[in-house]
Amino acid sequence: MVKILFPEAKNEFIIEATEKLKSSDALEPIALESDLPEACARVVAGEADAIVAGIDYSSRDVILAARDHLGVAAPVFSEKNLFSSLFVAKFPDGRILILSDGATCKHPTVLQLADIIRLTAEASAKLLDEEPRIALLSFSTFGSGGHDDTIDLMRDALAFYREKYPNVAIDGEMQLDAAINLRIGQKKAPNSPVAGRANVLIVPDINTGNILYKSFEQLAGAQVAGPILLGFKYPISDLSRGSNAEDVEFTAECLAKLI
Repeated sequence: MVKILFPEAKNEFIIEATEKLKSSDALEPIALESDLPEACARVVAGEADAIVAGIDYSSRDVILAARDHLGVAAPVFSEKNLFSSLFVAKFPDGRILILSDGATCKHPTVLQLADIIRLTAEASAKLLDEEPRIALLSFSTFGSGGHDDTIDLMRDALAFYREKYPNVAIDGEMQLDAAINLRIGQKKAPNSPVAGRANVLIVPDINTGNILYKSFEQLAGAQVAGPILLGFKYPISDLSRGSNAEDVEFTAECLAKLI
């Protein structure tokens, strides 16, 4: 049984969510009236497996606590330590899309983006009930946008990633419609193994990711878990401060799959 700490025990949505999660067969919710450093210390000590916080704390509070008290895992491509995040969006028609990064790394370099892809691919393999199919998003589909630094960013990061992980289903750069709409994907990128069938979306910067995930939530009616933070030595998820009890439950359920 996965033990998940909720260090914002007085929040009404945390109270509601943890009460519902007590009937879960997959996780045990533990509500704490304590601060983030104490929650992190309990995870490091082995008293719990993961943390869900951020409904009252800011994202900065959660990320800094994770950095300072949980520690950052070594990157593969980047020269400096890197942490990232993903969102899991569940749409009314049952479709699930994973989106990264919309919460932590503002303007990734090529090597940072390669590590973001790596972290997201590893997590997605646990979160999805099917093979991750990763699309690197852009305003361009395989050169249709001409020359641009953001296109080069996606292509170069993909090249670094593919060299080390050649068997992952990944492709890009491509536009959102080409990534997730089968008809459009077949028309714009007929030779791509991912176009039209992507279930994992990688964006070039935090602006794109944040706007896109909120569009999923506010315009498309998706339920969104996260941001689930990646790259730390222990599992931790931030929450949007606009989260409700159902969002908290969904985030905890997703986080439990990563243990």
